[in-house]
Amino acid sequence: MSMQLSSGMGDEDEAHPVSEINVTPLVDVMLVLLVIFMVTAPMMTAGIALDLPKTAAAPLSPPAPPLELSLTKEGGLFLDKEPVAQEALEPRLAAIRAETPDRALHLRADRGLDYGEVLRVMGLVQRAGITKVALVSLPGGDPAPAPAPTAPQGR
Repeated sequence: MSMQLSSGMGDEDEAHPVSEINVTPLVDVMLVLLVIFMVTAPMMTAGIALDLPKTAAAPLSPPAPPLELSLTKEGGLFLDKEPVAQEALEPRLAAIRAETPDRALHLRADRGLDYGEVLRVMGLVQRAGITKVALVSLPGGDPAPAPAPTAPQGR
């Protein structure tokens, strides 16, 4: 950045510094970045050109959407938003597993529900043969507590 002394509005005795930003280097850098971006962008979207062989195999089918099992605070069970009796849950899950063995289950339990009740339902799910189970929660909860400092051990 250069500073020049210039005269005021007709006052030859009072000189004040005039500071101006030289934007030419900034424009040069921006133009170079623009050219680099314009050259590399098409390369990132295009894949490697291959002549792939053809096959008679059927395309893979997309995975089945996961089952939604919800437990209310009052102990109600809902399988994909349909109420289901606790006695009928295990046979119904076993029938679903027989149709689609790799189907996952998302377990949504009310936070006020007893922990033992959640474990009991998870046992029913396991006995039905469903092994892919995920517990659903909302983001933004309390952060994990920091580990407690350990006291230095004496010799």
